[in-house]
Amino acid sequence: MLRIAVPNKGSLADTASEMLQEAGYVGRRDPKDLHVIDPENEVEFFYLRPKDIATYVGSGALDVGITGRDLLLDARMPGAKEIEALGFGESTFRFAAPPGSFSSVEDLEGVRVATAYPGLVDGFLDERGVAVDLVPLDGAVESAVRLGVADAVADVVSTGTTLKQAGLEIFGPVILQSEAVLIEAPTPADGTQTLLRRLRGVMVARRYVLIDYDLPANLIDAAVAIAPGIESPTISPLRDPAWVAVRVMSPRKDVNQVMDALYAIGARAILVTAIHNARL
Repeated sequence: MLRIAVPNKGSLADTASEMLQEAGYVGRRDPKDLHVIDPENEVEFFYLRPKDIATYVGSGALDVGITGRDLLLDARMPGAKEIEALGFGESTFRFAAPPGSFSSVEDLEGVRVATAYPGLVDGFLDERGVAVDLVPLDGAVESAVRLGVADAVADVVSTGTTLKQAGLEIFGPVILQSEAVLIEAPTPADGTQTLLRRLRGVMVARRYVLIDYDLPANLIDAAVAIAPGIESPTISPLRDPAWVAVRVMSPRKDVNQVMDALYAIGARAILVTAIHNARL
């Protein structure tokens, strides 16, 4: 059986479980369950602390896992490798300090930097030849400077409001753009490619919709320029030879603008349908 590590809590847990269920796998019924067997799909799920998943997969104890890219790099497990970005759980890591304290990463040489991701930050600084005194914390990193345990921090940044409230400002380059990823053990296991295809199908279904519409046949080129689809639209004749029926995949985020543009050139009976899964 394919052994899959899944976050048991935290920001990645719910969406990871939803994706797996949408991909056709059995999920856990009780949030306290730490081990679920899906005999029909020949997989076992192990629900683990997100920070531990890279360690289990990198050691080969489990075959694949869903975790954050930040947690993967923080674990510094050479055996674990990212094989697919999953399109959720996005976060950005930056340095921050009191205004005017530092302007570049090189300015951090020899100072105290607090972070909840010491492996990630240490790896980033090692690549740039900057040595700092890392202060590992488990949370509330933005308070470290005010409380006198650090001179700067490295943390997740969304709007930057929390850092500003703590009297800090962002400086230097982006440390990491993170998101949820599928990771694999050093030895690929049977079933991994099936899992990967299914998750890709779910991601396609979440990003795209199907648009069906009727169109005067002489406007096909104009309509295709508006909504070209993944490869090309499907065009079928109607009873009236002057009209055709068109079906096309379109990005979900753009669907209203696409519908407006199609209607403006003469398309009618425009219908949008959700995609539940796909194999492209």
